[in-house]
Amino acid sequence: MMAKFITLDGIDGAGKSTHIHFMKQWFEQKKIPVVFTREPGGTPVGEALRNLLLDPRTQASLNTETLMMFAARMQHLEEVIWPALNKGTWVVSDRFTDATFAYQGGGRGVPLHRIEILENWVQQGFEPDLTFLLDVPLEVAQQRVAQTREKDRFEQEQSSFFERTRSVYLDRAKNKPKQYVVLDSTQTIEYIQKQLGNALEMMLE
Repeated sequence: MMAKFITLDGIDGAGKSTHIHFMKQWFEQKKIPVVFTREPGGTPVGEALRNLLLDPRTQASLNTETLMMFAARMQHLEEVIWPALNKGTWVVSDRFTDATFAYQGGGRGVPLHRIEILENWVQQGFEPDLTFLLDVPLEVAQQRVAQTREKDRFEQEQSSFFERTRSVYLDRAKNKPKQYVVLDSTQTIEYIQKQLGNALEMMLE
């Protein structure tokens, strides 16, 4: 069976970290070779850009921020994602291009056609085989973030920013229903992980 590329996405506080731990156990039990990675990040270049992008002191224009996201992504694809898939190793990424459309496009207001130009240039038609979109009401997400960590540069944004971000995520999932599994992140962890496991099993079939 060909190796697959899976992504998890959603607004900050959607609960990705909790479910990535479950997915790691699932792959271990199935004895399927897999690489877990993240965006922005996943490579030394990507992690350096991540530190800049998330640092509240960073002052970058909208276009600069968007280009930095795709610079990190290109390095990620060339250094980690494509080599792993070519070797038959599955790849699971915490965030991918959906996040740029949602955060820079929806949240920041960068025209979506500009992001599409960069997507086509960097990815050359490459897309995830499956995306888990963890959806959660804004107030729940903000409460989770406030309880668990210091807010980064994005997490400090206003509520309206995250409403626009969430809206773009849901639009993208609605437009490509075969590629996305939308999970209600207000459900119990057990329920969500059952859904995750079912969708992963279907990929094996």
